[in-house]
Amino acid sequence: MDFGLSELQLSMQENVNRFLEEEASLDRVREFATTDHSLAEDIWRGLVNLGVVGILVPEEHGGLGLSAMDAAVIGECLGHHVTPVPYLSTCVVAPRAIALSGSDAQKDEYLSKIADGSATIGLALSEACAPRGKSGVTFRDGALTGTASFVSDPHADHWLIADRDAKLHVIANGAPNLEIKVMPQIDRTRPLCELTLSNTPCDSLPNSSPEVLRHVLDVAWTTLAFDTLGSAQSMLDQAVEYAMNREQFNRVIASFQAVKHMCAEMAAEIEPSRALLWYAGYALDEASDDAHLHACHAKAHMAEVGTFVGKTATVVHGGMGFTDLLGLHYWFKRIGFNRQFLGGPEWLREQAAIAQNLAA
Repeated sequence: MDFGLSELQLSMQENVNRFLEEEASLDRVREFATTDHSLAEDIWRGLVNLGVVGILVPEEHGGLGLSAMDAAVIGECLGHHVTPVPYLSTCVVAPRAIALSGSDAQKDEYLSKIADGSATIGLALSEACAPRGKSGVTFRDGALTGTASFVSDPHADHWLIADRDAKLHVIANGAPNLEIKVMPQIDRTRPLCELTLSNTPCDSLPNSSPEVLRHVLDVAWTTLAFDTLGSAQSMLDQAVEYAMNREQFNRVIASFQAVKHMCAEMAAEIEPSRALLWYAGYALDEASDDAHLHACHAKAHMAEVGTFVGKTATVVHGGMGFTDLLGLHYWFKRIGFNRQFLGGPEWLREQAAIAQNLAA
């Protein structure tokens, strides 16, 4: 049997990559990162027209109704092009959470808006991964109180937020007693904020539970791992291209043994990772008993691989690698963001150990 991406998945990647090459060039990414942190409407509208935005929205609500693996392989394309859109939050995590735990009325309200691109939903799930000090929110009498840090998409229309009891809620941007503070963020293509809530009304998802939250996080971790895979592959490709053209001592630096070894080491780290990620994506819908363990390992492993590739590709570029002229830093910073967002590799490995009864 073949173990790899299906013809449909390869075709989706080809179409998305073609669009992003035309519409999400490095100049467009740089423009977004340096001038405006709201939604990149041109890129977003193109993804809506391709059907990408509704990839996990069930067909009855206007989406494609595809699998989490299909969504993850699109995430690889977005990472490859450092695309500045709220894909993880709006297109992957939010629709899966609402489809699993929302009421019929909530599904009608939110999922159709996600599918047609008219609403974006950010993520306030960091406290469910690694609570920081006194942060976290509590739910009482239809309202939330507390602080959520490292929340994605400050300009989102809504946020999906987890409380201290692992229940999920949706809060609207502009809800009463809601304070939004934009946080400093190294990856300027995906801004973060902090939400402070004081008896803020919310729309609770009635069927949410710790099990649903864990699955939602598994989907998020796997998609982030694919995003890092795309970013790392792009950095390797750029390093090889640069080495083939940069001359030193009247020779291209690709002919130097040290440079050859660095490029080979990056490829040797990336390629074996694909099988782990493919199985992690497959398990989300087809092998639920394996999903949590492999999602933890996939994100933790790609965090380390991505960090190595980011550093090594920058070294291959020499001093040029640190300049904005090449823009290599956008991929470097995206990999760094993916490493820590929703749990770093050390914490994820601890979760994997707990899942195997190897730690308390």
